[in-house]
Amino acid sequence: MSSEAKGKLRMPRWVLLVFDSDQWEEVMDSLSRNKSRTFLTAFGIFWGIFMLVALMGGGKGLESMLAKNFAGFASNSGFMISSQTSMAYKGFKTGRRWNIDLMDVQRVKSCVPEIDVCTPAISNWGSIASADNHSMSVSVRGERTDFAEVEDPKIKFGRALNDVDNAQRRKVCVVGSRIVEELFPKLSKEENPCGRYIRVDSVYYCIVGVSGRSEGGVSIGGRASTTVRLPYATMQQTYNRGNKVDFLSLTAKPQFKMSDVQYKVEALLKRTHFIHPDDTQAVMKVNTEAVFSMVDNLFTGVSILVWMIGLGTLLASSIGVSNIMIVTVKERTTEIGIRRAIGATTNDILRMIMSETIVLTLVAGMSGIVFAVVVLQVLETAMQEDSPGAQFQISFFVAVGAVLMLSLLGVLAGLAPAIRAMSIKPVDAMREE
Repeated sequence: MSSEAKGKLRMPRWVLLVFDSDQWEEVMDSLSRNKSRTFLTAFGIFWGIFMLVALMGGGKGLESMLAKNFAGFASNSGFMISSQTSMAYKGFKTGRRWNIDLMDVQRVKSCVPEIDVCTPAISNWGSIASADNHSMSVSVRGERTDFAEVEDPKIKFGRALNDVDNAQRRKVCVVGSRIVEELFPKLSKEENPCGRYIRVDSVYYCIVGVSGRSEGGVSIGGRASTTVRLPYATMQQTYNRGNKVDFLSLTAKPQFKMSDVQYKVEALLKRTHFIHPDDTQAVMKVNTEAVFSMVDNLFTGVSILVWMIGLGTLLASSIGVSNIMIVTVKERTTEIGIRRAIGATTNDILRMIMSETIVLTLVAGMSGIVFAVVVLQVLETAMQEDSPGAQFQISFFVAVGAVLMLSLLGVLAGLAPAIRAMSIKPVDAMREE
């Protein structure tokens, strides 16, 4: 074969090093000389990467669990609720009770152009629902169809309430999943209860839909799983509510903040109902946009804290690895001197020390990642019953980033001992002997 053909078949040097069994055997022999020291050094890396991955996965799981509390709510929504006044104004005494009414809905829509949706809702707590000799306490809420743009009921069976139901005052309802479980225990979770009747406060309603929205920590007018949703006009007539509204549900247009829009709505309500402009108690405001922002900021801070703790632990571990390798180099001064004397170059010494450091770091780090993934999987499985859908596992790209970070730490940890090893001269090694 010609020299040119041989050159084409020649493999890159790094490939030869990777598949050099003699070098791998030498690395393993070096690490196994002092098993206790190698184990303790590796454990520092193992624990550091385990803490980082476990904290990241735990933070992600906690965030997903907390996000479920706001599932179904529009991120730019808000609610206005009437309360007692705290200041006298225009002849009205302190402590006066007032109510939002249906006319306020039209006023808000016409006077506050930043509002996208403004819909009324009325509620009744402590009602008794019964069917098939079973009964339970429920919340009843009357709402219009556009309320779904504020809080999505996530229909599991059947359909949502529509405009025809409201216009004809139909005695139909959408019920929460827990109501079906309690009143119709013989039905399986996959059996459709639509078409059955339930009795609520002496009035029978036909079930046309079942809300599948999971139980959350945020509840406006009753928890979703134990709420009976009625057409607004039906509940208005059945409970003789007249034009009174329990709360206004709002969503702002995308380019506006709900916190700014709510102040305009509040000012409009105060002018209309003769409430002092400085009265901070008369109108209660709930702003989910502010809550979403607060939660985002909270988990941003948690993520920063997790990275600080994890990287700090890994940095301390890598410094420990570097110190141990320096001690190892000092103990192997004679060996390194002999290698230099028989022709080993500085690159050979550098490769030897760096290989040992990187192998130690990667093996310990990968073990930590695997152990953290197993722990997170066990935790995720255990939490499925109480918090279905919670995700504790880290993403593939995070795992890849952790491996790359481990490789970088291995290189950095090996620099100091490698430089020390390269500076050893054969003559100095003989004197050391």
